[in-house]
Amino acid sequence: MASKSVIIIGAGMAGLAAGCYAQMNGYQSHIFELHDLPGGLCTAWERKGYTFDGCLHYLYGSGEGQPFNHVWQELGAVQGRRFIHLDQYQTLVDDAGRMFSVYCDPDRLEQHMLDLSPTDADAIHDLADGVRQFLEFDLSVMSEKPRQLMDGKEGLALGRRMLPYVPALARWGMVSAQDFAQRFRDPFLRRAVPLMFSWPEIPMMAGLAQLAYMANRNAGFPEGGSLEFARAVEQRYLALGGQLHYKAQVERVLVENDRAVGVRLYNDDVYHSDYVISACDGRGAIFSLLDGQYTDRHVRGMYDGHLPTYPMLQVSLGVAHDLAALPARTTYLLGQPVRIADAERHALAVKHFGFDPTMAPAGKSSVTLLIPSDYEWWQRIYGHHLYKTEQTQVGELVVAELEKRLPGLQANLEVVDVATPLSYERYTGNWRGSTCGWLLTLDTMRLMLAGVSQTLPKLDRFYMAGQWVEPGGGVPMAAMSGRKAVQLICAAEGQPFRTEVAPEMGHALRNAS
Repeated sequence: MASKSVIIIGAGMAGLAAGCYAQMNGYQSHIFELHDLPGGLCTAWERKGYTFDGCLHYLYGSGEGQPFNHVWQELGAVQGRRFIHLDQYQTLVDDAGRMFSVYCDPDRLEQHMLDLSPTDADAIHDLADGVRQFLEFDLSVMSEKPRQLMDGKEGLALGRRMLPYVPALARWGMVSAQDFAQRFRDPFLRRAVPLMFSWPEIPMMAGLAQLAYMANRNAGFPEGGSLEFARAVEQRYLALGGQLHYKAQVERVLVENDRAVGVRLYNDDVYHSDYVISACDGRGAIFSLLDGQYTDRHVRGMYDGHLPTYPMLQVSLGVAHDLAALPARTTYLLGQPVRIADAERHALAVKHFGFDPTMAPAGKSSVTLLIPSDYEWWQRIYGHHLYKTEQTQVGELVVAELEKRLPGLQANLEVVDVATPLSYERYTGNWRGSTCGWLLTLDTMRLMLAGVSQTLPKLDRFYMAGQWVEPGGGVPMAAMSGRKAVQLICAAEGQPFRTEVAPEMGHALRNAS
């Protein structure tokens, strides 16, 4: 086994995963984290007994033996954990009371939509067939191993595994939900379908695969939420012998002769290592920690602002009323738009966590709303009294709109908490406060399929992991990117990459090269 060292910047899911796999492969690793908690964006916070989750809606890999599950077994995140599976992604409701429930089961979804609009049968059949096409699709094969490490035989094997899904990828990979909605004649569905997978620009492939994974019981919600899930991986890392440093923000990646050799913290402490993995904000790593010295036109183009990010508001409510009888996630299509912060809103997406009893006191409900919002707008008023005033007004406007649809909510309100894009930026350091790196759209789908390099031009022994090298982001892909970074290090050292199932499930090492 190797005896070299790895420094990892950031204790989000990518950094924790990279640390775990580094330890499994004999490297002594240190993780430096600016905050005092693990998880990065995979987090939650508590207010007056309510837990407000800031990340997970579902987790790919929750089903034993299904895609991504082996990664969570290796990271010790699923052992002994209960997963909660829902039978629908969400329900969309307009002010006239029409409801569209986005069921995961394609047969149920198909019949429900036909009941809503028989005249849209052709589009409905196509949609349901699309979900069926992805029921056997293994998304993890596309990120199991860095492409540059695949030899011709492995590449051919991957091609064969992907071959059955090529028609589905070709059919749905470059069609957005907004585009697909144009096929519907029914005015309600024409308005609801663009938001059935949360944002209009999302490629249909991603939404259909989401429903298929939920239908297969492989996209459940981990009881206890995001922070508890991240803590399990933190404990796995520490049990493997890793060193985790909190409140230790990295100021600079140290480079000698175009080789990363360690880091310097803001308190001027210096740590040396054989390899450095950046699992923090991509733009900050490239242009601040490395002063932009290792870029090319492609790298600079990725961060020139033309690719979509996803800054947002999270409005969290603690409600002294049990909402478990309602759909867990509802998007209200507003009859009249309401101006919230920087723009008019035509819909409000509301989620309650009544399905998980750990998220609120008994008989009460933790509720969250995610609202896309302009980073620059909030930045202009930050540091001014207007910032706090606007946060308060956002909470009041959201509550007023929900009261129209959920009478009595305001009287039972115990907590209102508003996080802005600047809150996310301050907490995680993510550029523009983006919650998923690059927002998954048709443009970033092309980038995802082409692959983003985990190395930088002319810089040796430095690797990147996390959502900025996995367009579309997501907790499973972040973990996979940390895994791949260590695979690249092992390949550079000429040693096999090894993984180990967490001790509760066994100790056998297996060669995963």
